[in-house]
Amino acid sequence: MAVLLLTTFAAMAADYVPIAGGSFDSALAVDGRAAHLRIPRFFMRSEPVTNGEFLDFVRIHSEWRRGSVFPLLAGIDYLSQWQRALQLGGAISADQPVTHVSWFAARAYCASEQARLPTWYEWEYVAAADVSRRDARYDPLRNQAMLSAIQQQTGELPGSIGKRPANVYGVRDMNRLLWEWTSDYAAMFPNSDARLPGSTASLALCGGSALAFADKNQYALMMRVAALTALQPAETASRVGFRCVRDNQENARWPYDANS
Repeated sequence: MAVLLLTTFAAMAADYVPIAGGSFDSALAVDGRAAHLRIPRFFMRSEPVTNGEFLDFVRIHSEWRRGSVFPLLAGIDYLSQWQRALQLGGAISADQPVTHVSWFAARAYCASEQARLPTWYEWEYVAAADVSRRDARYDPLRNQAMLSAIQQQTGELPGSIGKRPANVYGVRDMNRLLWEWTSDYAAMFPNSDARLPGSTASLALCGGSALAFADKNQYALMMRVAALTALQPAETASRVGFRCVRDNQENARWPYDANS
């Protein structure tokens, strides 16, 4: 009963904001062409999951602690930046995004909040926004700033959340702070071989990351895809974290929805 109450409290405490649905042209090419999509409305965590939140999760769910997790679900670098299994250490802040988490661990955390990992298209749709526009991808200054940030920070642990303003949806830190797992990331490989049992190649890339992009100006997004697709689902990386999404939420008040 105590575990259930703690898990429910954590789920309620997380800030999920409504994402209005709409039409969207993905930067990824599917069958050699840009994918034109209609994104249903959903809810997304306004910020990535933090070290502090993930520490609370592993305190409750001991099977996901470092040293206790099943090896097929997380490799040797899992939560390696923490000082101990249940201690962050002085160099790690509770309000930094948690990284060095496997895809399996990220998925389990989201389930504890009655949520799931976003699909690639959901993530890309929200990440296309800036503080005033739902789609700011064609702003060359924005694209260059994102690319510069990625190039400068590769290999380092991300800084604290919330240093930059939220985008038009109320979501923070999607493009510059870290890279994030998506539920279907394994379907974005440069061939049709999926790494996860039962997954499909609906986002299969053709001939490598650059060739698979309909918009060749989205270099920062190309680097993100390349980084994710290089990982097995049990592997981790110093700049790969995650956030969760929900399909439904009680008492929701929707903003303008382009699907309506």
